[in-house]
Amino acid sequence: MRRKYSDIKAKLQIEVKKTTDNELAHLTHYFQNHENGVSKYFQPTAKAYLEELHEELNITQDPEFQYYLPIKWDIPFPPAINPKFKFIDLFAGIGGIRLAFQNLGGKCVFTSEWDTYSKKTYEANFGEVPFGDITKISEKEIPDHDILLGGFPCQPFSIAGVSKKNALGRAHGFLDETQGTLFFDIARIIKHKKPSAFMLENVKNLVSHDKGNTFKVITETLKELGYSIHYQVLDGKYFVPQHRERIIIVGFRNSIFKGKEAFQFPKMGEAKFAIKDILEKNVDKKYTLSDHLWNYLQQYAAKHKAKGNGFGFGLTDLNGISRTLSARYYKDGAEILIPQNGKPPRRLTPRECARLQGFPDTFIIPVSDNQAYKQFGNSVVMPLMQAVGKNIVKELVKLNESKKSQIAVY
Repeated sequence: MRRKYSDIKAKLQIEVKKTTDNELAHLTHYFQNHENGVSKYFQPTAKAYLEELHEELNITQDPEFQYYLPIKWDIPFPPAINPKFKFIDLFAGIGGIRLAFQNLGGKCVFTSEWDTYSKKTYEANFGEVPFGDITKISEKEIPDHDILLGGFPCQPFSIAGVSKKNALGRAHGFLDETQGTLFFDIARIIKHKKPSAFMLENVKNLVSHDKGNTFKVITETLKELGYSIHYQVLDGKYFVPQHRERIIIVGFRNSIFKGKEAFQFPKMGEAKFAIKDILEKNVDKKYTLSDHLWNYLQQYAAKHKAKGNGFGFGLTDLNGISRTLSARYYKDGAEILIPQNGKPPRRLTPRECARLQGFPDTFIIPVSDNQAYKQFGNSVVMPLMQAVGKNIVKELVKLNESKKSQIAVY
């Protein structure tokens, strides 16, 4: 008999709090991976934590997994039953990239995210608590996987150490230059785990950041690690009514694909989306700007316009697309305002923000409006990630079919 996850969650009082450490991540990861080859990474800590919970909560039943498994996943996005591939989700946020690759038949075997509120949203939708700060997790603790995924923060690299190493006559690679940045954590995991492919997502400005040095170090590091690299700036407006440009970097392992992968970024059709298509019908008046804030925004815009600057609010054409939704949207909603007849404009609701990023309405939003605005502002255009992912998975499937046919021949 399968036990509902919601019942297990209530019984063990699974709840993400600020004090939550990685024990809860081990337990929920084990629940989702107990039948596959990666369970060994989570089982010991999960078992010890289950015993601890039973004692803490005065549960008289023996702390054995047999009383919890198998699980009926009554959550919006349950794990794949017969997955085509395994992936890991780094800098996971609320799981936009996970959802895209899960939709393609993938199984997530490890996830990491440091923000407490994002973890709460992630668990509500996927039934899994992400591990915390990736800088404190050894690459040896991460399970084997086919595809590594990550939307990492853009940071400059210090090249001061390079000339010093040269002076000392030490050999150095580009990987050394990334020390102290979050990209380094992606690189060290790729170096150790050697996934068949990866997909990294970042802001468009990564290409020009620090006069192009940042992007050069990233691409050279990835090549040095044995991957052929494909990258392109793509706009989310072909999938949702939002102008959102992001750079996507895709890599395939040379020792596996021999540089012969036929991967291409998806061809964009016509942008047919309009902001009016994602608006809710009955919206609470709390989302309407106060007269004071609306007057301030208009005066602020007029002042900057007089100076020749482009700063100002974004009163959206309902038949057009919006500006880029950002994590600062919670402050005043100025970049995307919805016009209203006879009163000040309103900001988007959290559900509308979710739709603007291509999340289905079944996606649960368990946090406050302010946290939701930050989370969706930091997230990705999910269907765009899925379109890129589809072409990555196609190459993996071709490779696996080729291996099967070779086995059949021999």
